[in-house]
Amino acid sequence: MAQKPTSAGPSQRQQRVAELIRHAIAEVLQRGDVQDPVLSSHVITVPEVRMSPDLKIATAYIMPLGGKDEAPVIAALDRNRKVLRQEVARRVNLKYAPDLRFRRDETFDEAGRIDALLRSEKVRRDLESDTPDAAEPDVPTRNS
Repeated sequence: MAQKPTSAGPSQRQQRVAELIRHAIAEVLQRGDVQDPVLSSHVITVPEVRMSPDLKIATAYIMPLGGKDEAPVIAALDRNRKVLRQEVARRVNLKYAPDLRFRRDETFDEAGRIDALLRSEKVRRDLESDTPDAAEPDVPTRNS
């Protein structure tokens, strides 16, 4: 059977498994099931998990609350990868427990960059120069 092109994005199955794993990782971190001083002293958000097509690698994008101490938190997660994988496997019933990888979630930075662009003077000037009356041509109505 021919494989689908990978540029089409993740399959529904990949997305479903990724969401299950995201919930499992968040639950493990919230409950403090991993004994690590760095992890226990931070509130960690797991906004997204992406699965490889064969479901053997799960890349978790994480962000400590407030965006502080990202490097130590990711290092602590990497140190405790084996325990986290065991806990995830216990909570999610899969044929194989996926290998976990942890990356910094950059969507917050991207949202901040877009927000700064929208608030820039150039964009504000462009928005103020576009008046609603000048932008719409006169369209005849049925009554005219």
